[in-house]
Order: sequence, then structure tokens, then C-alpha cells
Amino acid sequence: MSELLHLETFGPVHALPVLHYRMEFAHLVREAVQALHPDCIALELPSTLESPFRRAVRRLPELSVLSYPAQEQSVYLIIEPADPLVEGGRLALEQEIPLFLVDADLDAYPAHDEPLPDSYAVQRIGLAPFYREVAARYREILPAEEDLRREQAMAFRLQQLSREHSRILFLCGMAHLERIRELYGKPLAQPLVRARREGVEIANLHPECCQEVLAEYPFLSALYETRRAPLPPEPAQGGASLRKSFHAFELINGGKREIREEVVLAESVQRSARRLGPEGELPDRQKVMLRLFLEAARHYSQETGDRVERWQMRAFFRFARNYALLTRRLLPDLFQMLAAARGCLDDNFAYAFYRLASHYPWQREASDLPTIRLSAADLWSATRRIRFRPKEQQRGKGRSLVKMLNRKKERAPGEWLEGFDDPSICSYPPEDLAIEEYGRNLKRLGVLQLSEEQGRSEPFSTSMLDGIDMRETLRNLHEGKIYVRENRRLRGGVGCVVVIFDEDAGAERFPYCMTWLGEHEQESDMAFFATPPTDHIVGPGISRCEYGGFLLSYPPRRIYDVWSDPDYRGDFTKAEVLLLAALDYALEKDVVYVAARPPRSYLKQYAGRIGKRVIYLPLGSLSPVTLKKLRVFHVLFGKDKRELAKDYVW
Repeated sequence: MSELLHLETFGPVHALPVLHYRMEFAHLVREAVQALHPDCIALELPSTLESPFRRAVRRLPELSVLSYPAQEQSVYLIIEPADPLVEGGRLALEQEIPLFLVDADLDAYPAHDEPLPDSYAVQRIGLAPFYREVAARYREILPAEEDLRREQAMAFRLQQLSREHSRILFLCGMAHLERIRELYGKPLAQPLVRARREGVEIANLHPECCQEVLAEYPFLSALYETRRAPLPPEPAQGGASLRKSFHAFELINGGKREIREEVVLAESVQRSARRLGPEGELPDRQKVMLRLFLEAARHYSQETGDRVERWQMRAFFRFARNYALLTRRLLPDLFQMLAAARGCLDDNFAYAFYRLASHYPWQREASDLPTIRLSAADLWSATRRIRFRPKEQQRGKGRSLVKMLNRKKERAPGEWLEGFDDPSICSYPPEDLAIEEYGRNLKRLGVLQLSEEQGRSEPFSTSMLDGIDMRETLRNLHEGKIYVRENRRLRGGVGCVVVIFDEDAGAERFPYCMTWLGEHEQESDMAFFATPPTDHIVGPGISRCEYGGFLLSYPPRRIYDVWSDPDYRGDFTKAEVLLLAALDYALEKDVVYVAARPPRSYLKQYAGRIGKRVIYLPLGSLSPVTLKKLRVFHVLFGKDKRELAKDYVW
């Protein structure tokens, strides 16, 4: 028997105390069946639901919903793989073990809001000490009348089963087991309970509702389901990508390359299932959380081109851990992980994280049963929301619910390619305004830096000049003098601005080189190198790109295509081509150059020979949040796309 497993034995009954809808206890059910080899399994479910329950269990891994009316409202029972009672029924049907549902069917049952320990503790300390603490807590709580009726019915039914079976595996909630054990040893009369329930229906759960109504978030349920069977081979690295791409010849020939999002997410589930340890072991929630983060980071990098750094990963796990401790949990739930993803990275990563966490590969809208949509309001009363792009809700008893805002998707793979029939391209105006404003800000920073470099300090005599120079005053404190500083004003101004995010030394990541002319007198000419528009389609005729670097030149409509200009041919990188063009087209003496490294001395000498000057600003001195926002831009194939771009640009 596994060191985690613990069974309460009375007579021929071997009872496994469980917490409902928790993966750890579903796995303990598998271990109990393997260790005990029972000749029947009894579940804490009403016998009036036995026929539809069996049918719903046979449909797994497809999820089902059992529903019936009671006191002018509907009662719902979700059949999901990570529930211990469902796992018990599933094993009974798979191994042809007699299955009995022994609970009483009541029309009304009070809602209990009982704080329970985090189920993850079972994986660390085992079930025996966990159950002792929970049972001690329940002894202090007065049971409701409905609880006593149910427990008497279950104890009586177990007495009946014990006359015919010698090894009964009984799956029961921890709140009831101790009292059922006491009642089992007493003579009981057959209770008056409902023998039949009218109006019980079974339906297929709509796939869009999985993230909102499942007790365990769908990614965790999918991993548990995958690891129940022999593990599939691990998908190859560098397989299907979330980035939608096409080639020009495909468009010309009318062909479309189909990449389904579901395929990529399913591969992430398979890859994670293989990396959670040997077959048959209980998946560790901490490792599941790590795999979810790593796979979401990979999808995020494919879509945005941004890497998730190690310091961001550390911040995410520290934030999520502390948030969980504030709510007296050992590990965070999905709501808390999404809050950490949004706060420690950004909204795009939080969306990638949510999209994978809410993916359950086997659920389909089409089914042999009617499909039903359920929301948090249909099952639970308490909700809370988090706003990034998705919207999330959480239900009571520590279970999370997530609900997405509607975001447009392709109705059929390749549908968006039909918008690329316009040969002209243009930019998205809101992004133009943002980058023009940032260019003006960089010019101001360049002027300020040059003024400080040309400033001078002197001992105070008759004028304070531009203020006290504290550094020089402290440095010469032994002189007993106060130094003041004069910032010399820069004559003229800054002509062009060059920003280099990535020099693209291998010339592979940013092959798309373009020169755009300003459309009006308040817009600069622009030359840039970026990722190809064909790599990431986000709407009909709308592509999402990422700058490697760009040049802003004002006034507009003066710049020639710098990428085909023979003056810049030679052994120059793309960043150096932009700097050379900036020096040539700048009407002012100074050019601002922003990059991770300063330009080569040759370029500074060239600037001096033509009467120009390069003001270097380190990329690391600027706000990384602002740079990340500016680095992404959209290419629209036709000006008619500007009206609808707001629905697809995010």
C-alpha cells in the first residue's frame, strides 16, 4: 500500500475519506483499488442517479452534466475526471467491479462554507494525519438534520452490502465518515428515502464553459486524464506554433496554411504529462504549475517575440506563493496565478497563461447528447473578477472560475488571409501617435544629456547659476566652499532619432526592411527592420510585427528607401544603416542613438566629418514597459483596414 494511502476499516468496509473534486484524492482512489482489490465499490451518491451516472462516466474523458429539478431550481452534478467519486465509478466500470450508490436523495441540502486544509498537503504528509486533523475539526461542528439522514441511509446500505461482500471500498466525504462508522455498529431500520427521481437529464458540457465550472482548472484535469492511460510520445520540439503564418505563393495560388490553436495547446498538455514524472505517479501540483508557466512562456514568445526572463519567473512564483499564503493555501489557485501573471509580466502573458490553463482537449460542442452551457452563477454565489484582457470569477470553497471577454477569432482556419488582397500597406494611426510622442521625448532626453555633459561647476561667488552642485561640493568639502553648476544650453536641436532594440547580428530574426513616408506634416518619415508580417496574422488583412530597430526623420516626405540606397551598401549592420541615414537626413547637428551598445568609433568619426554629432542613450536607461509597448506594431494591408483594426489589435 502507498505511504500516502489510509483506509478506515470497520467490518468488511474499507473507507477512503476524501475531499470532493480534488485531484489528489482521485489518485488515492486508484491506489486504493490497486491495493485492496475490492469485490464492490460504494459511492457517496444517491442511488436515484445511478443509471445516468454510469452513462456519464462511460463518456469520459468527455465531460457531462447531470441535472434535475428540486424545489423550483435546477441541481447540477459535473462529471469530471479529477473527482474521487467519479474516479471510483470509472474504475468499477473499467474493471467490472460491482458499483453501488448508497447515499439518500434529498430535495434540499444546506450550503456549507467550511474552511478545509489545502488538498496538496496530502501529497506531503499522507492521508492519515490529514484526515485526523479534519475529523477533529468536524467534531466541533454540529451536523445538520439533512446530514444525519444521509449518514443513517449510507450506514444502513453498507450493512446490507456487508452481508454479500467481504471487501467493500467505500468512498465518502471526510465530514461524514466518522459518524457513519459509529452508526454502522448499531442496529438500524431501513430509512424512508426517495426511491426514484423524475426529470434527471444528462447533457454534454459546452467546451467554452470548462474553465468556469470545473473544480480543478482544465489544464490540471487534462494532465490527470492523460496520465491515467499509457503516456503518449512527447511532441517534437519546434512543432506547431501559435503564430499564424503564410507565404506569398500560397496567397497567389489561393492556398492557406491551417494551424489550429487546439493542436498546439494539446501538444503542450502531452509534453507536460511526459515531464511530470514516471507513469502512475501522482502529478505534483508544484510541477504542474511550473509546466503551465513554461508552456505559456513559450506560446507568449511565439506570439510577441518577447522572452520571459528568469527574474520575471522568480517574481511570478514568489508573488503567487505569497498570495496563496494570504488566503491560507499552500499553493495558488488559478485566479491567483492569473493575478501573478498579469502583475509580474503583462496582459499578453496572462492571456497566454489563461488560454492554456483553460484548455481541455477532449471536449467538443458536437455530441450524441444535447449540449448545455453553464456559468458560475448557475452553480455558485460568490464570485470575484480580475481585469486584464480576460475576465475571471472565483467560486466558493477555494475553487476558481474564469470567464473570457469575447475576442474575435477565425471562424475557419485561414479565413483572415482573405483580407490580404490589397497590395498597399499602411500603419495603425494610434501606434503612429504613440511612437511620434516617444520620439519627441527622446529628443528632449538627448538635449538634456548633452547639456549636462557640457555643463561646468565653479565655486560660488556672486551667482547661484543653475543651482548648487552637491557632488562637487562634497568632493571638495575640505576647501570649505560651495560649488554651483551652470548648464550650457544646446544650440540648435536634435534632427533624427534611431532606436535599436536588437541589432540582429545573424540577420535572421528581423528580415523585414521597410521605409514609410509620413502621411501629413505632423508625421515623420520612418525606416525600420522588423519581423515579417507573414509571421503573425491577427485579423483580416492585419499583421502583428515587432521592431528590431527604427529611424524617425522629420520633416516628412524627404527620405529615400534607405535599404536600397547605394550609399549605404557595404559591411554595415542594419542598425548602422539606420544611423548613417539619420546622419545624412538630419537637418540639425545632433542625432539621438538609442541602443544596448554605443556605435562604432568609425561612425562617430564620420559624423564629425560631416558636421554632425551622435548622442548615445543606453537602452537600459529607458523604461522597459514603455519600450515593450512601442516595440510591437501592426501592418494593415489597405487603408480600409483602419476602421476595423481596433477589434483585432491588442
